[in-house]
Amino acid sequence: MQGKIIWQQGSTKPENLNNLTLIGQWWRSLANKEVTFLQRLLPPSKEVEEVNWEPQRFDEVFELQNPEIRGITLYWQKPDSPQERSTTPHQLVLDTRRQHLYIFPQSQKQLVIRVELPQIIYEIIEMKHPQLEYSPAGENSILTLRDAQQQLEVKVTLGPESLSQLKQQLP
Repeated sequence: MQGKIIWQQGSTKPENLNNLTLIGQWWRSLANKEVTFLQRLLPPSKEVEEVNWEPQRFDEVFELQNPEIRGITLYWQKPDSPQERSTTPHQLVLDTRRQHLYIFPQSQKQLVIRVELPQIIYEIIEMKHPQLEYSPAGENSILTLRDAQQQLEVKVTLGPESLSQLKQQLP
């Protein structure tokens, strides 16, 4: 899946409607999942990367109910409220890698809302001197790391894109 999916109101780009459909699918997939809603003012540059996303007092964490997009408006409910909430954006940006949806409301151009799934906490396994094994497997490649002392074996299947990315990052 690509990194960012962007929908913009009034855009004539051919992928715009398809992007709204993809974002809508992601939005609906959040049904009954815990999410965090963060609202922040945009900096003068309007770049979300420059926004301070550290937790703040008014951030909300709740189980999202009935998420859907009708027209271009996002709808949802909180678990203990029968009231349907909504916002109509002028732009939506879905960061598929981080699982963040940035909502830029039509009514408040200086505001951005970020909806995110709880942060993934990774278990870190450190191998000091692993044995390496590389083997091509058709279109993919398999990288195996073994640590005899810890009795660990990690197999990583790399597609062509991941393998290329790995090669670029190696000195």
